[in-house]
Amino acid sequence: MVGTVSLLDHFSALKDPRQQWRVIYPLREILLLVLSATLSGMEDFVEIRLWGKQRLDFLRRFLPFERGIPAHDTLNDVMNAIDEELFKSCFASWVETLREQDPDIIAIDGKTSRRSHDRGRGRDPLHMVSAWATRQRLVLGQEAIEHKSNEIVAIPRLLERLELKGALVTIDAMGTQSEIAEKIVAKGGDYLLALKANRPATHKDVVRFFADPPADQISKPFETVEKDHGRLETRRHVVCHEVDWLFSDRRYPDEPRFPHLAMIAMVETEVERHGRLEQERRYYLSSAKLDAKSFAAAVRAHWGIENRLHWVLDVVFHDDLARLRTGSGPQNMAVVKHMAMNLVRAQDDKHSLKVRRKLANLNPDYLQKLLTKDTALT
Repeated sequence: MVGTVSLLDHFSALKDPRQQWRVIYPLREILLLVLSATLSGMEDFVEIRLWGKQRLDFLRRFLPFERGIPAHDTLNDVMNAIDEELFKSCFASWVETLREQDPDIIAIDGKTSRRSHDRGRGRDPLHMVSAWATRQRLVLGQEAIEHKSNEIVAIPRLLERLELKGALVTIDAMGTQSEIAEKIVAKGGDYLLALKANRPATHKDVVRFFADPPADQISKPFETVEKDHGRLETRRHVVCHEVDWLFSDRRYPDEPRFPHLAMIAMVETEVERHGRLEQERRYYLSSAKLDAKSFAAAVRAHWGIENRLHWVLDVVFHDDLARLRTGSGPQNMAVVKHMAMNLVRAQDDKHSLKVRRKLANLNPDYLQKLLTKDTALT
């Protein structure tokens, strides 16, 4: 062996789901094979097995693989049977070794893998809520939405596994819940939550306030302008740190106050396209007293999860074409893809993510560099 894949040590807590007397292919070998092949662009267990047979010498740089490469059915069965909760916890443990110490904006959002449904068994497509460190562009964790459940249930479980001290957590309106806000602040973070009609009374009051705000209670607007392909978009950001009036007793006695609220904010967007003007206002609640410029940056950063995580999963990793449907397989392979994405993004070169995956398939030394983060390798 000429190297080690230290990230596998973070998955040593995983219990092999097979009866020990029947184990021919060790779990560490299967994990290394699946991750390496996924990094190299393989998209199902048939392709992963074929890749492994072609790259057996490479895999033996790290582990013995005395029995060679398992059948694709074995790979499928093992990945389906691995404890998904423990797998996600091991992933979170590994990611913490990659994170920088400086506080970051953490965006939380959901994505559906459309082909992962099983209509015959009444199984919905996999919907995964993910946490994304926007500055470092790192997947921090994930939580699957259970059947007949929703993101409101999944988000607190995801937050429980994350290190939030000093972070600003951004979530769309589905996450604008008192329990979620309390959990973020209890773990040392701040929240920035979109406000829509799912909190009708608060939304109505905030809309009314920003329709004619007192000049001495709002910040100076921060404006951004973008022009692209005949489209002119202007965004005006305004914040207000005077929030005591919002939860007075004027509507009914003992009205619950949204926990730790320190700021309300508004983004007004004007889009001019082909002579037509479209306007929209979006509203937010926050536990942090941001200035208008910092608020604008946080809102902008949140949408990075769509462009830099969900879009990459669909276009580069072809997640929408994934057809794994049984057991814990869909959730576990989603974690593997997040591992691969973090490793590909960590590489410091001028190649696109797509090209890095192709290089990993073509050049074993480059793949080793991704797996080990060994900058001395070429």
